[in-house]
Amino acid sequence: MFEIFRSPKNKQFYFRLKARNHQVILASEGYKTKASCRNGIKSVQKNAAKVGSFELKVAKNGKFYFSLDARNGEVIGSSQMYASKSGRKRGIASVTRVAPGAEVRDLS
Repeated sequence: MFEIFRSPKNKQFYFRLKARNHQVILASEGYKTKASCRNGIKSVQKNAAKVGSFELKVAKNGKFYFSLDARNGEVIGSSQMYASKSGRKRGIASVTRVAPGAEVRDLS
């Protein structure tokens, strides 16, 4: 499920994609409008199943994570940190499985 929410601090809109166990598996950067945020969700749904859309990354602290990128190279969303490469791989599989048909809940 995608959730749209608005930060009380900066007033920007964000989305997060949750797995069936309610854990956040992908989170967006801020959007100035709700319409732009919804377009970001559509982009995730479109790109999640495309080969090569995920960029594998390692943080400075050695943890593993990934980003989902649009064709233009822009980051659509980023994952949580994982302790292992296999955890990151399962996270990508979860996004690929959940995102395309996920419902959208507006919490803003």
